[in-house]
Amino acid sequence: MATNPTSSPLRRDYSMFDAELSGAVLNFSLLRRLLGWMKPYRVTLGISALLILAASTLQVLLPIIISLVVIDHIIRGETETLTPDLGMVDATEWISTTFAVHPLLAACILYSLIYVVFAFAGHAHRMTLIGSVIKGLRDLRQDLFRHLETRPSSFYDRVAVGRVMTRVTNDIEALYELLRGIGSLIGEFVPFFVALTIMLAIDVELTLILLLVLPVMGSVTHFFRRATRQLFRLVRLSISALNQNMHENLSGLQVVQLSDRQQFNLERYTSINEDNRGYELKSARLETLYGAFTDSMAHIALGTILWYGGGEVIQNQMSLGGVILFTRFIDMLFHPIVVLGEQTNILFRAMASGERIFQALDWDEIIHEPARPARLPDRIRGEINFNHLNFGYDEDIQILHDVTFTIEAGEKLAIVGPTGSGKSTMIRLLGRFYDFDDGQIFLDGVDLNQIHSRDLRRRIGVVLQDFHIFSGTIYDNIALGDPQITRTMAQQAAERVNAHGFISVLPAGYDTELSERGQNLSQGQRQLLAFARVLAADPEILVLDEATASIDTETELLIQDALRKLTEGRTSIIIAHRLQTVQEADRVLVLQDGNVAELGTHDELLAHRGLYYTLHSLQFQQQAEEPD
Repeated sequence: MATNPTSSPLRRDYSMFDAELSGAVLNFSLLRRLLGWMKPYRVTLGISALLILAASTLQVLLPIIISLVVIDHIIRGETETLTPDLGMVDATEWISTTFAVHPLLAACILYSLIYVVFAFAGHAHRMTLIGSVIKGLRDLRQDLFRHLETRPSSFYDRVAVGRVMTRVTNDIEALYELLRGIGSLIGEFVPFFVALTIMLAIDVELTLILLLVLPVMGSVTHFFRRATRQLFRLVRLSISALNQNMHENLSGLQVVQLSDRQQFNLERYTSINEDNRGYELKSARLETLYGAFTDSMAHIALGTILWYGGGEVIQNQMSLGGVILFTRFIDMLFHPIVVLGEQTNILFRAMASGERIFQALDWDEIIHEPARPARLPDRIRGEINFNHLNFGYDEDIQILHDVTFTIEAGEKLAIVGPTGSGKSTMIRLLGRFYDFDDGQIFLDGVDLNQIHSRDLRRRIGVVLQDFHIFSGTIYDNIALGDPQITRTMAQQAAERVNAHGFISVLPAGYDTELSERGQNLSQGQRQLLAFARVLAADPEILVLDEATASIDTETELLIQDALRKLTEGRTSIIIAHRLQTVQEADRVLVLQDGNVAELGTHDELLAHRGLYYTLHSLQFQQQAEEPD
């Protein structure tokens, strides 16, 4: 038996998409890879870094003007001091002399000018940083979306869509917080080192005493962040469970109310909510305790400055402005430690998010395309041949067994069989949504595995039971973004399949916006819209998973008429659920347990009195028993 060139599917570990990653390890290779998306914006990032350096330096100058210039130099008249003022005294005197103003007013002018430049530089830094980060993550999100959109159906058979969506939304947001935080962290440590240098120049002993507090704060911050990291993870998990539970209950609200399940669901939701409350309260207690500790350390440091520095002032060992400058620098000394602890937590959370994102980006499961695809003519005949086809979604479970039959060009074939017999699987393989290498499918004599899936799917129109409505207008849902399908063509297709009637009476006609999943249309109207979509694309092969259940008789007549028009002149494969559709087919294929049980016309199969006869009799009896 000939085999196709595609390789058999590998066993893949899909469970990793359900695993809760902790990001416990600092992964520098992941960081480098993430920064790759920021390279196109490195110029603006460089400008942002220069701006934050300038703003941080100016931030240090402001308390110097208040303490050393105004208090020591102007008010106390101290002209000789060893305390570095970074040129602020000279700048004040220059303004006073040049503009003939009082030194105090000159100091106020200088302070205002520096503050304005500081505020502008800080704002410009934040805008350039945030702008660059947003653009880089926009590119990453687009690349991730593009990659996920090209994963095969086998991937989404095993991975929950919600897990995939989390990577595109929440995980990207975590990276945003990380990159923005790293940029801001630079602005915290520039004032730290400048302030530390000035403090050492003013009084080494007092500075060293204050520095003893830093290891204590650093250690407490480290242990606090370790304690809250796992707690915050539990909070996120409980919120996710709350959202999932609410989504599940609201989505099935009619079933909930019909089965009087409200109290049971409320008890389950309350239990999850109580877990969330407990985690939130624990995290709030820890946050409050940590906040009280950092405030206490700051006040202890302030008391130390007043006690030690006050004695130095009395002994003329330090100026009053120097003591005040120390009190203003306390925040610059301690705040970076607190921020570093916060950013460490964000960093580890972002590590987990980055792992999840790149895990999805690196997932290489694809539909294998031929190296040299066969070229199909502009219009194919539509002959389909299944040749000894075997297939299973899992290696250990076979769905189709040695399926062999031919559909002639232009023939209408109905496929019937019990649930799970492999009807939908055959359709999926015809559209090359899955790789297969045991057996063959030919289209006009060309092996399907030698045709590029994009070219193949343009030749096949599919109408599924669950017709998908996209956000947009009715015209958008007929054309599906194909510029070759004009509004006139869409209207002509709708007229031919009897959809124009209900569309024309809608408020905006073909420009009517459809609600989520097309809920402002009836089941029958959505079915007719699906026919119009396929007819507008004009494929040579039609695959129809007929869905006319729960539709009134008048609408069903319109659908049956549309169906006859739609299948005219096309090779049609219909997974049939209604007797009338089966009877109008040229031939009927009966599947059972993945095997071709019977193949023939409606009358031939009835005369054979096999499985089709049994299925037909059961459905006929069921319809006869249905009330009028």
